[in-house]
Amino acid sequence: MADAPSVERQRRAHVPDEAWLARQAAETILEPDLPIVDPHHHLWDHANHRYLLDELLADTGSGHNVVATVYIDCRSMYRADGPAEMRPVGETEFANGVAAMGASGVYGRTRACAGIVSYVDMTLGARARAVLEAHIAAGNGRFRGIRHAGGWDPSPDVRNSHTHPPEGLYGRPDYREGVAQLGALGLTYEAWQYHPQLKEVTALARTVPQTTMVLNHCGGPLGIGPYAGKADAVFAAWKADLAELARCPNVVVKLGGLGMDIGLFVDQMKRPAPPSSEEIAAAWKPWIETCIEAFGAERCMFESNFPVDKLSTGYAVLWNAFKRLAAGASAAEKTALFSGTARSIYRLP
Repeated sequence: MADAPSVERQRRAHVPDEAWLARQAAETILEPDLPIVDPHHHLWDHANHRYLLDELLADTGSGHNVVATVYIDCRSMYRADGPAEMRPVGETEFANGVAAMGASGVYGRTRACAGIVSYVDMTLGARARAVLEAHIAAGNGRFRGIRHAGGWDPSPDVRNSHTHPPEGLYGRPDYREGVAQLGALGLTYEAWQYHPQLKEVTALARTVPQTTMVLNHCGGPLGIGPYAGKADAVFAAWKADLAELARCPNVVVKLGGLGMDIGLFVDQMKRPAPPSSEEIAAAWKPWIETCIEAFGAERCMFESNFPVDKLSTGYAVLWNAFKRLAAGASAAEKTALFSGTARSIYRLP
């Protein structure tokens, strides 16, 4: 594991272009009273990009009724010393401090980082339990699970996950033993990988049926490198594998993450101005609707994935796009998609 200074102060390869984002046309907020729990965002302080509480609240306060958020691992604020496997506990300590600021009410009504998902090396196997217990203690009742990303692709044009995973990580016996520790402690596991690996997610889910698994970013459809210009083929393979994964009752899915620079809509980032919510909804509709049809609204939750998806759109417009995508849903389905599933999975008040 890299030491803390090199992890914390590294430069981001791609950061939001604020001048470009400022060209996005302002929109009237749709259904402004609809409660939203944003179940996936990050906080970091990199050498060339800062996204901390002030920046988060500027986004969540842009018009929608964001009542709470869930912080997700991004290698922020690891401890600088101590046993290597324990250093990531610093991320939970950091996020819990931000959550305490939000809970004070001084910064408004959004309860930032009401749930916390950090990192533990799952290849520790049974030894992961001690690290998980340290996170639980550091989280002051807010720690909810871990993400040990497994995104890997043989193409050099597809960058692998920030954890630098090897091929076949999800199939390793020690990794699966580590994921099983989560279920034993009532914690969740975030699955972040790319769409060609969905069969590996299904195999893992069937191996650890007592662990609740959260599929990140619609399963990670790729649109770069060997997948560029092949949206129809990617969609067909992704849809078939997603349907099989949905048969696992311990898996839920986050609807979002399609605005990343590895996805199928990178062309939207090259336009003179960011897309409107109508354009985003139209482009993302087949992918979002397929997820909801496969899993059901009660096993789906919209996510911002900010500030990563801020490469392609602003926060207010993104949530308008989600509301357009859910326009035909019933009141109960909307509650599940925008807050209910997240509250249930992450055990939020």
